[in-house]
Amino acid sequence: MSWWVFALVGAVAASATAILAKLGVEGVPSNLATAVRTGVVLVFAWGLALASGQTVALAGLSARSLAFLGLSGLATGVSWLAYFRALSLAPASRVAPLDKVSLALTVVLAGLVLGETIAWQVGLGAAMIVGGALLTLPRASDQAIGQPGSRQAFGGDQTTSARGAWWVYALVSAGAAAATAILAKIGIDGVPSNLATALRTVVVLVFAWSIVFARGEQRALGTIARRSMVFLVLSGLGTGVSWLAYYHALALAPASSVAPVDKASLALTILLAAMILREKVTPRAAVGVALQIAGALMTLGGSA
Repeated sequence: MSWWVFALVGAVAASATAILAKLGVEGVPSNLATAVRTGVVLVFAWGLALASGQTVALAGLSARSLAFLGLSGLATGVSWLAYFRALSLAPASRVAPLDKVSLALTVVLAGLVLGETIAWQVGLGAAMIVGGALLTLPRASDQAIGQPGSRQAFGGDQTTSARGAWWVYALVSAGAAAATAILAKIGIDGVPSNLATALRTVVVLVFAWSIVFARGEQRALGTIARRSMVFLVLSGLGTGVSWLAYYHALALAPASSVAPVDKASLALTILLAAMILREKVTPRAAVGVALQIAGALMTLGGSA
């Protein structure tokens, strides 16, 4: 099966994950939500690694592969914690476009660190993605959101707290996600993809729960509503599918080729956010999203 099929499956699963996570994070501390979700991914990932017989390769893993997989796991932990925090402060349809700046960063790092050849289409596409992300940022003149009885507007103004913080967390998530892709690409060399995903998840789990206990948020575990817990578990399963598909694609193709297809999840995320979460999209933000999608397609054409 071709690499782009796995990348596309990863993109669809990532879109579903974003919506399910937004539903699950309501009323739950963002760090705790991340930790709970990671536990689900851990069980899912190791179950597949065992079922596929890839755990027999554990004894033959090099220290270099383990080190880079561990670093990619730490970067993933940072990305998830920041992303969940952003989701707790802003609509999913607003967080997703800024988070997708990671594509541009991944392409740049793939050229600088991995020595992958970057065509002009890829560079132009990366610039379009960054430009589109800037258009999705809120303006003071846009319609205010977060008022009682009103739906949150994607691309409009926010409450003071969210306006001052959500986009910072989204950018941190994007930077860490880009680092994750590069570190994982290095670490996955010669390692079965399911096993690599399972090993990374162990690091993410330890990191996430360490943050939870450091902040004393574990006390809220018993207060999580059943509805929120169901959505967090489902988002964990979606993440597991997304990860396994994405890293299998990485094992088959360059990071600069896989990333654009994976980021195509943006369009589906926006659609699902409007349909399920009833989030509104301003014209300015819609242009930004369209520019990002066009940029992703441009990079895909240049890296094919």
